[in-house]
Amino acid sequence: MLTTRNNRLDPSLIPEEVLAELAKAFAKPDHVALIDAQGNRTHLPEALFVHFARIVRLMSEKKAVVMVPEDEAFTTQAAANYLGVSRQHLVDLLEKKEIPYHKVGTHRRVTFKDLLVFERRRDKTRREALDKLAADVDAAGLYDSDYAGEQ
Repeated sequence: MLTTRNNRLDPSLIPEEVLAELAKAFAKPDHVALIDAQGNRTHLPEALFVHFARIVRLMSEKKAVVMVPEDEAFTTQAAANYLGVSRQHLVDLLEKKEIPYHKVGTHRRVTFKDLLVFERRRDKTRREALDKLAADVDAAGLYDSDYAGEQ
C-alpha cells in the first residue's frame, strides 16, 4: 500500500540554493554525472536524466513529488481520485472488467499500472472522438476559422 510519507519528496527538506544549483546542472543535457568517493564517474542514462531533471525542476518550483511504483495497489477511493471519477463510477468500471483488480479480503485493489493503461486507453478514445467531431464540423462547413481566432 502506498505510504505517501515514504514516497514523497518534499522541497522544503532541501535548501533553496541547493535546488537552484541542481536546476542549473539539470538544465544542460548530458551534463550530470555521478561521482563516487573514489572519483569514479558514471553518466546518467538519458531516461534517468530526464526524470531527475523533471523532479529537480518541480522541487525548485516548491512542488512536492510523490513516486509511485507501477505495481502499487490503490484502494478504490484512491484509484477514483487518481482518475478524477467518483468511487462508484470506478467500481462500475471494475465490475464491467474495464480495469483489472484483485481483492484483499473483501476489498478491491487496483494496481497503478492498470490505472495507467485504462487512462491511456480512455484518453485515446476521447482524442479520436474529438478529432472525428472536428472533422465532421469542418466537412459540414460549420467551422469559421475567422471567428475562432477572435475569441
